[in-house]
Amino acid sequence: MQSTRSFPKEDGLESGLKVLREGYMYAPNRLQAYKSDAFETRLLGEKAIVMGGEEAAKLFYEEDKFKREGAAPEPAKATLLGKGGVQGLDDEAHRHRKKLFMDLMSKERIEVWAKLVEKYLLKATKEWITQDSIVFYEESQKILTQAVCEWAGVPLPDKDVKKRTKQLVSMFESPMAVSTRHIEGRIGRKQAESWNKELIQQVRDGELNPKEDTALYRVAWHRELDGELLDLKTAAVELLNVLRPSVAVAIYFAFTALSLHQFPEIKEKLNGDNPYYLHMFIQEIRRYYPFFPFNGAITRKDFEWNGYSFDKDTLVLLDFYGTNHDSRIWDEPDNFDPERFSDWHTSPTDQVQMKLVAQGGGDYNTGHRCPGEWNTVRAMEIVTDYLINKVSYTVPDQDIGYSMVNVPTTPKSGMIFENIEFTG
Repeated sequence: MQSTRSFPKEDGLESGLKVLREGYMYAPNRLQAYKSDAFETRLLGEKAIVMGGEEAAKLFYEEDKFKREGAAPEPAKATLLGKGGVQGLDDEAHRHRKKLFMDLMSKERIEVWAKLVEKYLLKATKEWITQDSIVFYEESQKILTQAVCEWAGVPLPDKDVKKRTKQLVSMFESPMAVSTRHIEGRIGRKQAESWNKELIQQVRDGELNPKEDTALYRVAWHRELDGELLDLKTAAVELLNVLRPSVAVAIYFAFTALSLHQFPEIKEKLNGDNPYYLHMFIQEIRRYYPFFPFNGAITRKDFEWNGYSFDKDTLVLLDFYGTNHDSRIWDEPDNFDPERFSDWHTSPTDQVQMKLVAQGGGDYNTGHRCPGEWNTVRAMEIVTDYLINKVSYTVPDQDIGYSMVNVPTTPKSGMIFENIEFTG
């Protein structure tokens, strides 16, 4: 296939260790150095293309050019994603499975979710006020585990909250770890899948009767294009695709607390006259702070883009963090400025889809954009209002820095609060 120009090419036979050493900055560092939207490297022994920017994001979500089957590396499937889930499907099989998740995201169900997040924040606060201090990131994990289990119709006795929280957290904290944390993620995945398989079997046997609008019910009785129920393992993976990402929102909760501490003037604006400022603030948190660094896909065919030729069956990574900090898209991207979203609609579905790629881009129904984005934003709105208007606390001296190497990252202290009082 003829090409008008060649990809800038990274030296070396394997760049996997560089990815681990540089984390979120691996792709932005090279895209900036090469002054290019894409470069060629080698990952897991194979040729790979890394892209960033709005135009690259538009390309990445063209379904006729890319597929997801085979894109996720084994360490991610063994921890974060599981095997057989919606993230690795394509075409009609993907659209059919994706509808299972999109049907959970009605306005009514999103508001049920919001009320549950506030319910468990209040429950936690009753304990916080009796303690000298709490680590907000860790507390957020437990709050969200309880909220999403109730929302999904999953029974969760109080005695199991700590255990289930640990399992769910281990899956999203471990895919790029090279220490015992990765082993813990694999163990957590196996334990959580076993738990979810048992729940689904109980539903199918009539021993457990969740409401019909819950994730547990919908996953248990979902039928594939061939009319068959999901096998137990795949059903467990898909139920975890509701539970695990919801608990991962604890990362955003920690960064919400950090931003309120770092930028105290924002509190006054959040209680000001602009009803959209809260939404602007949430979107800026999702843009400014790191979440997951990139996503992968495989080219379906040979094609040319911007003078570069892409060969069929090539791994391509889209740089999320760098795109969210691209100066061609964002004015002064390294400044925290909610006002940059003043001309954006208040619903994430109306965003300029390829500019903010905190949780992916493209179309919710037909593409691979995260279906839980609405729940994420709504939970962040709830916790922001709660921290400003329902509780008072002090933030003692602590290490609030965050690593750009560890993936995912959070403030190193986890955001410690002291002198907590309920004011709401």
